[in-house]
Amino acid sequence: MTWSLCAGALASLLALAPSQAQRARAQAAPAPAAAPARDGQRDFDFETGLWRTEVRRLARPLSGSREWLDYTGTTRVVPLHGGRANLAELAVAGPAGRIDGISLRLYEPAARQWRIHYANLRDGALTASIAGGFARGRGEFFGDDTWDGRPIRVRFRIHCPRADRCSFEQAFSDDGGKRWETNWLATDTRLSGGAG
Repeated sequence: MTWSLCAGALASLLALAPSQAQRARAQAAPAPAAAPARDGQRDFDFETGLWRTEVRRLARPLSGSREWLDYTGTTRVVPLHGGRANLAELAVAGPAGRIDGISLRLYEPAARQWRIHYANLRDGALTASIAGGFARGRGEFFGDDTWDGRPIRVRFRIHCPRADRCSFEQAFSDDGGKRWETNWLATDTRLSGGAG
């Protein structure tokens, strides 16, 4: 009786075990290739051209103020070095005055991210850069800076629900990123140009 149980168990195990030929085929089959890391150096191509820009800017960020200022004008984006860099020229005006600025965006291949540098032409000083990239059609960038002499975190977001319309949002945090206060909202509508 014991011998027949052992023989039956052994036969069952052998039936479940892969044959030598199956094992050889499995070992010879190449492993599935890992997906290559995403290269984002063309992520800003969508923005090439001339845009009508509407801006809402918080008058006094991180002060508790709720006063918003409105501006309209244009943004012109020019690709540089085959799209691995670009320059965005902002020229908007409203009852509170003008804002003329430039953003230089540079792609870092080793980090597979973009670094954004901004300067308001009123004083010509570059802000501290922010870094990040695009995922699922949205851009998100972070960095450290100062505001009124105190350290802050900066967050900048880009979303283009349509090819001819994009929104931009900037927020500051003075508590290390626990709470964010939005201080810049811009909507761009394409006038001409494009990534083609």
